[in-house]
Amino acid sequence: MARGSPAYQSIFSILRPAVGPSSSHTLGPLLCARDFRARIERALRRGAAASLRVELYGSLAATGKGHRTDLALIAGLSGERPEEDGSALAPESVARVQAAGGIAVKGTLVRFDPARDIRWIRKLPAWSAHPNTMRFVLTAGRAKHAAAYVSLGAGLFTPLGRKPAAPRPAQPIPYPYRTMHDLLAISEATGYPISLLVLADETAFAGQNASTVLERLDHLWRLMKATIERGLAAEGELPGGLGVMRRAKQIWEESRRRVSHPEAILAPALKADAYAFAVAEENAAGGAIVTAPTAGSAGVIPAVLKVWQEDLALPDRTVARGLLTAGAVGIVIKNLASLSGAEVGCQGEVGSAAAMAAAAAAELAGAIPAQVEAAAEVAIEHHLGMTCDPVAGLVQIPCIERNAMGAVKALNAAAVSLAGTGRHLISFDAAVRAMWRTGQDLRTAYRETARGGLAVEGV
Repeated sequence: MARGSPAYQSIFSILRPAVGPSSSHTLGPLLCARDFRARIERALRRGAAASLRVELYGSLAATGKGHRTDLALIAGLSGERPEEDGSALAPESVARVQAAGGIAVKGTLVRFDPARDIRWIRKLPAWSAHPNTMRFVLTAGRAKHAAAYVSLGAGLFTPLGRKPAAPRPAQPIPYPYRTMHDLLAISEATGYPISLLVLADETAFAGQNASTVLERLDHLWRLMKATIERGLAAEGELPGGLGVMRRAKQIWEESRRRVSHPEAILAPALKADAYAFAVAEENAAGGAIVTAPTAGSAGVIPAVLKVWQEDLALPDRTVARGLLTAGAVGIVIKNLASLSGAEVGCQGEVGSAAAMAAAAAAELAGAIPAQVEAAAEVAIEHHLGMTCDPVAGLVQIPCIERNAMGAVKALNAAAVSLAGTGRHLISFDAAVRAMWRTGQDLRTAYRETARGGLAVEGV
């Protein structure tokens, strides 16, 4: 690994149980709020008079209400863990906190009224340039305890002004990597596929045996499939006021009808569409999902892997191994660019998910590492420039359909790579760097602020 490169990052940092509709605007603030609660638990004296305010800046302020950021903050400040127990955020939590007069922390009622004490400030503060910035300020008597955070996407966050406690590997990492070039070089030297390299790294990182790591992957795959099943069964209107109706069940039924000639050519794409819609609609409804790598793009990888599993008759454990390859691709993107729509647009979310899914699908079909890289590169290349412009700040239009389009592109990217030798002119690393530069060139209006593109055209 190159000098100065970041410490090893586990794939489980971007493939994790979560609650929708957004990893950067829902899960990230929830985790930041829980972190702040832990800090003030150590500082508060029992029975002290205390009050709290939360300041949301930039993209968090612009689209946070549509992403249920306020509900996420309440859950985190209350010490709840909906992303772990598979529950959705409770809209009635605002009324509950208002009725109680605040939030109980360590035997102390901290005064907090979400309607008054959550401040939505679109202009970034002078002390932070990150579009997903938030600050918590606790007043306890004459003392003030403040902490600022940025939400990085995929549920990742970092505190400002203090060094985050990065998890330390339990054992030395055998195959450290930062780029796809690193992974290909190690694979060539060892003869191991990318998934096996990552499995060895994750085993060392956690200090667990390979079987335990694979069981964690099995668990994530079961959660992904369960989300698909819930989404295929659900009907009705999604929350938020746009009047968007769930379509996954209808598309799934249409895919089954079109299996027979002469419409059979439409069936595989419609099946991928149905699975992606199912997950994306569950996410939009605030349900339990798996970030892959974000909540807003959570439908792509499950859709691709379920289609692949059914078409190739793959057992669950084999499919779960595909998440190792997908995760490695996501970590490379995080190292070289970003997974956040607020930083680089939707290319960083659906584009990244498509690259991850294409790479996993290619390896599961027997591709050599060069073909796996080619699949990821084709997928990311054809998402370059994609804006993040959610209508009304909701993860519905165009986000749900973009998950479906990303899944179909990923399947095509895998197919194209499998038909070739893996040799191509643009490397995956170069495509990811291009994605970063493109994202920085996008005007702020096109980076999850709901102030450009489809978001200002209305419905």
